[in-house]
Amino acid sequence: MAFSFLTQELAIDLGTANTVILVDDKIVVDEPSIVAFDINSKKPIAFGQNAKLMHDRTNPNIRTIRPLRDGVIADFNAAEQMIRGFVKMINKKHTLFTPNIKMVVSIPKGSTEVEIRAVRDSSEHAGGKEIYMIYEPMAAAMGIGMNVEAPTGNMIVDIGGGTTEIAVISLGGIVVNQSIRVAGDVFTSEIQQYMRQQHNIKVGEITSEQIKIKVGAAIAELDEIPEPYIVKGPNMMTAHPVEIAVSSGEIAHCLNKSIEKIEIAILQVLEMTPPELYQDIVEKGIYLSGGGAMLRGLGKRLSEAMNIQFHIAEDPLRAVARGTSMALRNTERYPFLIR
Repeated sequence: MAFSFLTQELAIDLGTANTVILVDDKIVVDEPSIVAFDINSKKPIAFGQNAKLMHDRTNPNIRTIRPLRDGVIADFNAAEQMIRGFVKMINKKHTLFTPNIKMVVSIPKGSTEVEIRAVRDSSEHAGGKEIYMIYEPMAAAMGIGMNVEAPTGNMIVDIGGGTTEIAVISLGGIVVNQSIRVAGDVFTSEIQQYMRQQHNIKVGEITSEQIKIKVGAAIAELDEIPEPYIVKGPNMMTAHPVEIAVSSGEIAHCLNKSIEKIEIAILQVLEMTPPELYQDIVEKGIYLSGGGAMLRGLGKRLSEAMNIQFHIAEDPLRAVARGTSMALRNTERYPFLIR
Protein backbone atom coordinates (compact mmCIF):
# COMPACT_ATOMS: atom_id res chain seq x y z
CA MET A 1 0.00 0.00 0.00
CA ALA A 2 1.45 3.37 -1.02
CA PHE A 3 2.05 5.74 1.86
CA SER A 4 1.37 2.93 4.35
CA PHE A 5 3.75 4.72 6.74
CA LEU A 6 1.08 7.45 6.90
CA THR A 7 -1.51 4.92 8.13
CA GLN A 8 -1.70 4.23 11.82
CA GLU A 9 -3.46 1.09 13.05
CA LEU A 10 -5.11 1.16 16.48
CA ALA A 11 -6.90 -1.62 18.38
CA ILE A 12 -9.23 0.00 20.92
CA ASP A 13 -10.96 -1.70 23.83
CA LEU A 14 -13.40 1.08 24.66
CA GLY A 15 -14.48 -0.04 28.11
CA THR A 16 -16.86 1.50 30.64
CA ALA A 17 -14.12 1.55 33.28
CA ASN A 18 -10.88 1.53 31.23
CA THR A 19 -9.81 2.21 27.66
CA VAL A 20 -6.89 0.16 26.34
CA ILE A 21 -5.26 0.98 22.99
CA LEU A 22 -2.71 -1.26 21.28
CA VAL A 23 -0.36 -0.41 18.41
CA ASP A 24 1.58 -3.34 16.87
CA ASP A 25 0.30 -5.60 19.69
CA LYS A 26 1.83 -3.30 22.31
CA ILE A 27 -0.28 -1.46 24.90
CA VAL A 28 0.29 2.26 24.36
CA VAL A 29 -2.70 3.56 26.37
CA ASP A 30 -4.26 1.93 29.43
CA GLU A 31 -6.28 4.64 31.14
CA PRO A 32 -9.58 5.04 33.02
CA SER A 33 -12.44 5.98 30.65
CA ILE A 34 -12.99 9.45 32.04
CA VAL A 35 -12.56 13.02 30.81
CA ALA A 36 -12.53 16.34 32.70
CA PHE A 37 -14.01 19.51 31.18
CA ASP A 38 -13.67 23.18 32.04
CA ILE A 39 -17.28 24.25 32.51
CA ASN A 40 -16.72 27.80 31.27
CA SER A 41 -14.83 27.04 28.04
CA LYS A 42 -16.44 23.55 27.63
CA LYS A 43 -13.00 22.29 26.57
CA PRO A 44 -11.44 19.05 27.84
CA ILE A 45 -8.57 19.66 30.28
CA ALA A 46 -7.62 16.10 31.33
CA PHE A 47 -8.12 12.49 30.24
CA GLY A 48 -7.74 9.08 31.82
CA GLN A 49 -5.79 8.84 35.08
CA ASN A 50 -5.34 12.64 35.33
CA ALA A 51 -9.10 13.14 35.01
CA LYS A 52 -9.82 10.31 37.47
CA LEU A 53 -7.75 12.09 40.13
CA MET A 54 -10.22 14.99 39.78
CA HIS A 55 -13.31 12.72 39.92
CA ASP A 56 -15.43 13.41 43.04
CA ARG A 57 -12.82 16.02 44.05
CA THR A 58 -13.58 18.75 41.53
CA ASN A 59 -14.17 22.45 42.08
CA PRO A 60 -17.33 24.04 40.58
CA ASN A 61 -15.50 25.01 37.36
CA ILE A 62 -14.45 21.44 36.47
CA ARG A 63 -16.74 18.58 35.54
CA THR A 64 -15.62 14.97 35.15
CA ILE A 65 -17.60 12.70 32.81
CA ARG A 66 -17.46 8.95 32.24
CA PRO A 67 -18.67 8.84 28.61
CA LEU A 68 -19.60 5.14 28.69
CA ARG A 69 -22.36 3.61 30.77
CA ASP A 70 -23.26 -0.08 30.69
CA GLY A 71 -20.65 -0.67 27.99
CA VAL A 72 -22.11 1.84 25.52
CA ILE A 73 -21.62 5.53 24.78
CA ALA A 74 -23.85 7.63 27.02
CA ASP A 75 -22.25 11.01 26.23
CA PHE A 76 -21.36 11.34 22.55
CA ASN A 77 -19.29 14.55 22.81
CA ALA A 78 -17.29 13.36 25.83
CA ALA A 79 -16.58 9.99 24.14
CA GLU A 80 -15.29 11.73 21.01
CA GLN A 81 -13.09 14.09 23.05
CA MET A 82 -11.77 11.18 25.12
CA ILE A 83 -10.83 9.04 22.09
CA ARG A 84 -9.25 12.10 20.47
CA GLY A 85 -7.29 12.81 23.68
CA PHE A 86 -5.99 9.23 23.89
CA VAL A 87 -4.99 9.22 20.19
CA LYS A 88 -3.07 12.48 20.80
CA MET A 89 -1.22 10.80 23.69
CA ILE A 90 0.10 8.23 21.20
CA ASN A 91 0.89 10.78 18.50
CA LYS A 92 2.81 13.32 20.57
CA LYS A 93 5.96 12.45 18.59
CA HIS A 94 4.30 12.77 15.16
CA THR A 95 3.80 16.50 14.89
CA LEU A 96 4.70 16.86 11.18
CA PHE A 97 1.64 15.05 9.84
CA THR A 98 -1.62 13.52 10.97
CA PRO A 99 -1.71 9.84 10.02
CA ASN A 100 -4.74 8.14 8.51
CA ILE A 101 -6.09 6.01 11.33
CA LYS A 102 -7.45 2.50 10.89
CA MET A 103 -9.29 1.29 14.00
CA VAL A 104 -10.86 -1.86 15.33
CA VAL A 105 -13.07 -1.01 18.33
CA SER A 106 -14.69 -3.55 20.66
CA ILE A 107 -18.41 -3.19 21.51
CA PRO A 108 -20.88 -5.19 23.65
CA LYS A 109 -22.82 -7.90 21.79
CA GLY A 110 -26.08 -6.41 23.05
CA SER A 111 -25.41 -3.05 21.32
CA THR A 112 -28.31 -1.56 19.35
CA GLU A 113 -27.92 -0.03 15.86
CA VAL A 114 -27.98 3.44 17.45
CA GLU A 115 -25.24 2.49 19.93
CA ILE A 116 -23.10 0.99 17.15
CA ARG A 117 -23.52 4.18 15.11
CA ALA A 118 -22.48 6.27 18.15
CA VAL A 119 -19.19 4.32 18.40
CA ARG A 120 -18.58 4.66 14.66
CA ASP A 121 -19.33 8.40 14.64
CA SER A 122 -17.20 9.09 17.74
CA SER A 123 -14.30 7.14 16.19
CA GLU A 124 -14.64 9.01 12.88
CA HIS A 125 -14.76 12.41 14.58
CA ALA A 126 -11.65 11.45 16.58
CA GLY A 127 -9.74 10.87 13.32
CA GLY A 128 -10.61 7.32 12.27
CA LYS A 129 -10.67 6.82 8.47
CA GLU A 130 -11.24 3.05 8.32
CA ILE A 131 -13.31 1.71 11.22
CA TYR A 132 -14.21 -1.86 12.11
CA MET A 133 -15.98 -3.13 15.22
CA ILE A 134 -15.77 -6.46 17.00
CA TYR A 135 -18.11 -7.87 19.63
CA GLU A 136 -16.46 -8.07 23.05
CA PRO A 137 -17.06 -11.79 23.72
CA MET A 138 -15.49 -12.67 20.34
CA ALA A 139 -12.51 -10.38 21.06
CA ALA A 140 -12.13 -11.84 24.59
CA ALA A 141 -12.21 -15.41 23.22
CA MET A 142 -9.49 -14.57 20.67
CA GLY A 143 -7.49 -12.71 23.31
CA ILE A 144 -7.29 -15.72 25.63
CA GLY A 145 -6.19 -18.00 22.78
CA MET A 146 -9.42 -19.80 21.79
CA ASN A 147 -9.62 -20.99 18.19
CA VAL A 148 -12.86 -19.16 17.37
CA GLU A 149 -12.96 -20.55 13.81
CA ALA A 150 -12.84 -24.22 14.88
CA PRO A 151 -16.02 -26.32 14.50
CA THR A 152 -16.25 -26.84 18.29
CA GLY A 153 -18.10 -25.07 21.07
CA ASN A 154 -16.23 -22.48 23.16
CA MET A 155 -17.93 -20.57 25.96
CA ILE A 156 -16.75 -17.32 27.47
CA VAL A 157 -18.06 -15.07 30.26
CA ASP A 158 -16.54 -11.58 30.01
CA ILE A 159 -17.32 -9.49 33.12
CA GLY A 160 -16.36 -5.91 32.30
CA GLY A 161 -17.18 -2.59 33.95
CA GLY A 162 -20.60 -2.04 32.40
CA THR A 163 -21.75 -5.40 31.05
CA THR A 164 -21.29 -9.12 31.50
CA GLU A 165 -21.09 -10.75 28.07
CA ILE A 166 -21.82 -14.48 27.90
CA ALA A 167 -21.33 -16.22 24.57
CA VAL A 168 -20.99 -19.61 22.94
CA ILE A 169 -18.70 -19.38 19.90
CA SER A 170 -18.22 -21.84 17.05
CA LEU A 171 -17.03 -21.59 13.42
CA GLY A 172 -16.22 -17.88 13.72
CA GLY A 173 -19.69 -16.93 14.90
CA ILE A 174 -21.55 -16.26 18.15
CA VAL A 175 -24.13 -19.07 18.35
CA VAL A 176 -25.86 -18.08 21.61
CA ASN A 177 -25.30 -14.99 23.70
CA GLN A 178 -26.62 -12.98 26.59
CA SER A 179 -25.51 -9.46 27.53
CA ILE A 180 -26.55 -8.25 30.99
CA ARG A 181 -25.88 -4.91 32.62
CA VAL A 182 -24.60 -6.42 35.86
CA ALA A 183 -20.82 -6.07 36.11
CA GLY A 184 -18.01 -4.17 37.85
CA ASP A 185 -19.87 -0.83 38.11
CA VAL A 186 -22.86 -2.52 39.76
CA PHE A 187 -20.50 -4.28 42.22
CA THR A 188 -18.95 -0.89 43.08
CA SER A 189 -22.29 0.85 43.66
CA GLU A 190 -23.55 -2.07 45.78
CA ILE A 191 -20.47 -1.78 48.00
CA GLN A 192 -21.19 1.96 48.30
CA GLN A 193 -24.78 1.28 49.39
CA TYR A 194 -23.69 -1.49 51.77
CA MET A 195 -21.23 0.83 53.55
CA ARG A 196 -24.01 3.37 54.03
CA GLN A 197 -26.62 0.92 55.26
CA GLN A 198 -24.46 -1.39 57.40
CA HIS A 199 -21.74 0.93 58.66
CA ASN A 200 -23.39 4.35 58.38
CA ILE A 201 -20.32 5.64 56.52
CA LYS A 202 -20.36 7.69 53.35
CA VAL A 203 -17.81 6.57 50.73
CA GLY A 204 -17.23 7.71 47.15
CA GLU A 205 -16.96 5.69 43.94
CA ILE A 206 -13.14 5.53 44.07
CA THR A 207 -13.10 4.21 47.68
CA SER A 208 -15.77 1.61 46.83
CA GLU A 209 -13.65 0.45 43.90
CA GLN A 210 -10.63 0.14 46.22
CA ILE A 211 -12.70 -2.02 48.64
CA LYS A 212 -13.69 -4.24 45.68
CA ILE A 213 -10.04 -4.64 44.61
CA LYS A 214 -8.61 -5.19 48.10
CA VAL A 215 -11.26 -7.47 49.67
CA GLY A 216 -13.80 -8.18 46.92
CA ALA A 217 -15.00 -11.81 46.96
CA ALA A 218 -17.74 -14.03 45.54
CA ILE A 219 -17.67 -16.54 48.42
CA ALA A 220 -16.98 -16.16 52.14
CA GLU A 221 -14.86 -19.36 52.40
CA LEU A 222 -11.74 -18.36 50.48
CA ASP A 223 -8.52 -20.39 50.43
CA GLU A 224 -6.54 -17.23 51.13
CA ILE A 225 -8.47 -14.61 53.08
CA PRO A 226 -7.14 -11.07 52.51
CA GLU A 227 -6.54 -8.72 55.45
CA PRO A 228 -9.58 -6.54 56.22
CA TYR A 229 -9.44 -3.21 54.42
CA ILE A 230 -9.58 -0.05 56.56
CA VAL A 231 -12.06 2.51 55.25
CA LYS A 232 -12.03 6.09 56.51
CA GLY A 233 -14.91 8.49 56.03
CA PRO A 234 -17.61 10.60 57.69
CA ASN A 235 -20.31 9.04 59.88
CA MET A 236 -23.59 9.86 58.12
CA MET A 237 -25.34 10.86 61.36
CA THR A 238 -22.65 12.91 63.11
CA ALA A 239 -20.21 13.79 60.26
CA HIS A 240 -17.40 12.75 62.62
CA PRO A 241 -14.53 10.82 60.99
CA VAL A 242 -14.70 7.05 61.49
CA GLU A 243 -12.60 4.02 60.55
CA ILE A 244 -14.20 0.71 59.55
CA ALA A 245 -12.43 -2.60 58.87
CA VAL A 246 -14.21 -4.33 55.96
CA SER A 247 -13.76 -8.08 55.48
CA SER A 248 -13.98 -10.19 52.30
CA GLY A 249 -16.84 -12.16 53.90
CA GLU A 250 -18.93 -8.98 54.18
CA ILE A 251 -18.31 -8.10 50.52
CA ALA A 252 -19.20 -11.66 49.42
CA HIS A 253 -22.53 -11.23 51.22
CA CYS A 254 -23.02 -7.74 49.73
CA LEU A 255 -22.38 -8.91 46.12
CA ASN A 256 -24.37 -12.16 46.41
CA LYS A 257 -27.51 -10.97 44.56
CA SER A 258 -25.54 -9.56 41.61
CA ILE A 259 -23.52 -12.75 41.21
CA GLU A 260 -26.76 -14.75 41.32
CA LYS A 261 -27.98 -12.70 38.32
CA ILE A 262 -24.80 -13.61 36.42
CA GLU A 263 -25.32 -17.30 37.34
CA ILE A 264 -28.91 -17.20 36.00
CA ALA A 265 -27.74 -15.60 32.72
CA ILE A 266 -25.02 -18.28 32.28
CA LEU A 267 -27.61 -21.04 32.86
CA GLN A 268 -29.96 -19.45 30.30
CA VAL A 269 -27.16 -19.47 27.69
CA LEU A 270 -26.34 -23.11 28.50
CA GLU A 271 -30.06 -24.04 28.11
CA MET A 272 -30.10 -22.51 24.61
CA THR A 273 -26.81 -24.13 23.51
CA PRO A 274 -27.10 -26.92 20.87
CA PRO A 275 -26.30 -30.37 22.41
CA GLU A 276 -23.08 -31.00 20.43
CA LEU A 277 -21.63 -27.65 21.43
CA TYR A 278 -22.83 -28.16 25.02
CA GLN A 279 -20.82 -31.37 25.15
CA ASP A 280 -17.67 -29.52 23.96
CA ILE A 281 -18.18 -26.88 26.65
CA VAL A 282 -18.56 -29.47 29.44
CA GLU A 283 -15.30 -31.12 28.30
CA LYS A 284 -13.28 -27.89 27.94
CA GLY A 285 -14.88 -25.80 30.66
CA ILE A 286 -16.01 -22.18 30.56
CA TYR A 287 -13.54 -19.28 30.52
CA LEU A 288 -13.84 -16.10 32.59
CA SER A 289 -12.32 -12.83 31.38
CA GLY A 290 -12.65 -9.12 32.15
CA GLY A 291 -11.88 -7.32 35.41
CA GLY A 292 -14.75 -9.09 37.18
CA ALA A 293 -13.03 -12.45 36.63
CA MET A 294 -10.49 -11.32 39.26
CA LEU A 295 -13.13 -11.35 42.02
CA ARG A 296 -11.81 -13.80 44.62
CA GLY A 297 -13.54 -17.18 44.62
CA LEU A 298 -15.74 -16.46 41.59
CA GLY A 299 -14.44 -19.38 39.51
CA LYS A 300 -14.95 -21.76 42.44
CA ARG A 301 -18.48 -20.51 43.12
CA LEU A 302 -19.55 -20.80 39.46
CA SER A 303 -17.94 -24.25 39.06
CA GLU A 304 -19.92 -25.54 42.05
CA ALA A 305 -23.16 -23.89 40.91
CA MET A 306 -23.00 -25.20 37.30
CA ASN A 307 -21.08 -28.45 37.81
CA ILE A 308 -18.82 -27.34 34.93
CA GLN A 309 -15.20 -26.28 35.36
CA PHE A 310 -14.61 -22.51 35.12
CA HIS A 311 -11.12 -21.28 34.15
CA ILE A 312 -9.86 -17.76 34.77
CA ALA A 313 -8.03 -16.41 31.72
CA GLU A 314 -4.44 -15.25 31.98
CA ASP A 315 -4.41 -11.45 32.39
CA PRO A 316 -8.25 -11.35 32.12
CA LEU A 317 -8.35 -7.54 32.27
CA ARG A 318 -6.75 -7.18 28.82
CA ALA A 319 -8.24 -10.19 27.02
CA VAL A 320 -10.63 -8.04 24.94
CA ALA A 321 -7.82 -5.61 24.02
CA ARG A 322 -5.52 -8.46 22.89
CA GLY A 323 -8.29 -10.04 20.80
CA THR A 324 -9.12 -6.67 19.21
CA SER A 325 -5.44 -6.31 18.28
CA MET A 326 -5.45 -9.78 16.67
CA ALA A 327 -8.52 -8.82 14.63
CA LEU A 328 -6.79 -5.60 13.53
CA ARG A 329 -3.91 -7.60 12.01
CA ASN A 330 -6.35 -9.66 9.90
CA THR A 331 -9.34 -7.45 9.09
CA GLU A 332 -9.76 -9.14 5.69
CA ARG A 333 -9.82 -12.62 7.20
CA TYR A 334 -12.55 -12.26 9.81
CA PRO A 335 -16.10 -11.99 8.41
CA PHE A 336 -17.52 -11.32 11.90
CA LEU A 337 -16.05 -7.80 12.00
CA ILE A 338 -18.66 -5.03 11.63
CA ARG A 339 -17.94 -2.23 9.20
